[in-house]
Amino acid sequence: MSRMIELIQGGGVTSPRGFLAGGTYAGIKTAEDGAMDLAILVSEQPASVGGVFTQNKVVSPSVILSRERVSKDTLRGVVVNSGCANCSVGSQGLSDAEEMTSLAAKHIGCDIEDVLVCSTGMIGVELPMALVRQNIGNISCAVGGGNDFAKAIMTTDTHPKEIALSLDTSGCKIMLGGAAKGAAMLHPNMATMLSFITTDANVESQFLQSSLEEAVAASFNMIDVDGDTSTNDTVLVFANGLSGGQRIDSESADATRFKEALTYICTGLAKELVRDGEGSQRLIEVVVKGAVTVEEARWAAREIASSVLVKAMVHGRDPNWGRIMVALGKSGVDFEESKVDLYINDIHIVHNGTSFPYLKDAVISAMNVPEIRFQIDLNCGDSSGTAWGCDLTEDYVTLNSAYST
Repeated sequence: MSRMIELIQGGGVTSPRGFLAGGTYAGIKTAEDGAMDLAILVSEQPASVGGVFTQNKVVSPSVILSRERVSKDTLRGVVVNSGCANCSVGSQGLSDAEEMTSLAAKHIGCDIEDVLVCSTGMIGVELPMALVRQNIGNISCAVGGGNDFAKAIMTTDTHPKEIALSLDTSGCKIMLGGAAKGAAMLHPNMATMLSFITTDANVESQFLQSSLEEAVAASFNMIDVDGDTSTNDTVLVFANGLSGGQRIDSESADATRFKEALTYICTGLAKELVRDGEGSQRLIEVVVKGAVTVEEARWAAREIASSVLVKAMVHGRDPNWGRIMVALGKSGVDFEESKVDLYINDIHIVHNGTSFPYLKDAVISAMNVPEIRFQIDLNCGDSSGTAWGCDLTEDYVTLNSAYST
């Protein structure tokens, strides 16, 4: 991490100046202690916005509406519900998404067109709008409401996922904060995940959008839990300029620094999503080096991280490196088997494509840790890429065999 970037302990989406948030329980999800399922994030003044959305061809109307509105120069905030995806419900879905934004806009005092909407949860179920109407007024948006917001967007997550940092730029210090949800249906090209990022930097809208796309490509699009891509995936970034600093665009001296900070936020949240993968016990990090292009390095890393056999191998702490080679081979990237080197948690086990002398028990012991790192050097070029996944356990099958019952 750059010496100019400093993590904010306990920080989240309301750490940057001028952002308020809150959450409440509306009855969309099953009642349990501390449960929340309806939330609002709002900027005190209009903010530039960038957005990246699911690539699934089955799309929630909540995504359709937000994708249309995110092209505006400025917006004020977003309303989010968990427990219902508002997807595959016909034309009613768009009507309900529009009403959600109308109710939120009235509550925070802004125009309906200035509010986006996100939903997550069960597909094929209509939003219980009577409950939303009855309870949205209970949301108290405040500087201290970031944690409630992070809790309210969770589905099968075991804990809220939050991050914030400060960054020195020309003339002032800016802050970025974020919150995300997701524990399953996670796969490159977005996932069953929502992520919301805020900054008090003054960022030009086109640069904000392109910076988000780059950050997502290196983070959220490099994670995998189970190979499925959701209908509701959304990453939004809001920049309200309340830091008072100079405007940041592609030509600014601070452009690279801002992109690094945004990527750091996205990567931190992305890793937390796979770390909390349903039933998972271990985080898998796959680093592919020596590829011909960055795109090929990332593709190979994703193929390995998403391999069911590799995931099962990690769960059993089985150093069956042939499964990694199989996943690498099926990726279709350009490499020569006779040049490949492979490491498991820094133990060199494959050299020039064949087994390198190692103690199997030592590798098994090295895999008995919360994070497993595979490094694959193709020795064909200068490009690298990193992907993250998690092990596949019996608990994942149990959880998803009865998700709706």
